[in-house]
Amino acid sequence: MGNGNGVQDVSKNGILAVQTLRNNIMASTLLASTAIMLSSVIAVLMTNGGGNRMAGHFVFGDRSDLGLSIKFFSILMCFLTAFLFNVQSIRYYSNAGVLINVPLKKTTTMRSLRDHHRSRVLLAEYVGRTVNRGSYFWSLGLRAFYFSFPLFLWIFGPIPMFLCCVGMVFLFYFLDVTLDFGWVATAPDDDDHHNMDEETPSA
Repeated sequence: MGNGNGVQDVSKNGILAVQTLRNNIMASTLLASTAIMLSSVIAVLMTNGGGNRMAGHFVFGDRSDLGLSIKFFSILMCFLTAFLFNVQSIRYYSNAGVLINVPLKKTTTMRSLRDHHRSRVLLAEYVGRTVNRGSYFWSLGLRAFYFSFPLFLWIFGPIPMFLCCVGMVFLFYFLDVTLDFGWVATAPDDDDHHNMDEETPSA
């Protein structure tokens, strides 16, 4: 019964890992699509000169065409950076999804079993590093979206931009700083499962 439950737990964990990676890929795809769409909109506004008509009398500061072009170009580069970061995130998540399904050759000798266990540990560590890199790029892409808000308000002058920067500082404080620490549950090794099966009396 112990071995059957272990197989079921491994199968459920594998399905949960694949579903989590799929959800992360969908989130990164949504952000990348949004970034490239907004980049296209900004590029159209730059080429058609619609920024002056859009700003109107709400600009508190420089209203020259050069200054407005610099502001739009800054927003465009911000969205393009967000797009590239999210594409890299999709790349790492996809690689992790492929690596999770890589089969390992089953062996019978003791030396081969040690090599097999070592290969499993190395593969798990490599998959973990790949997922962490994907999460890192996803976080950078999301930060690029956050950074676009003060750049957008920069169109209307330095005062709205400054107020937005102050608000972003408080927002990042509540998003990044936490005082709650907990314990992370770790999965037992194969040796622990084997010892537990040996200690469990048969019915």
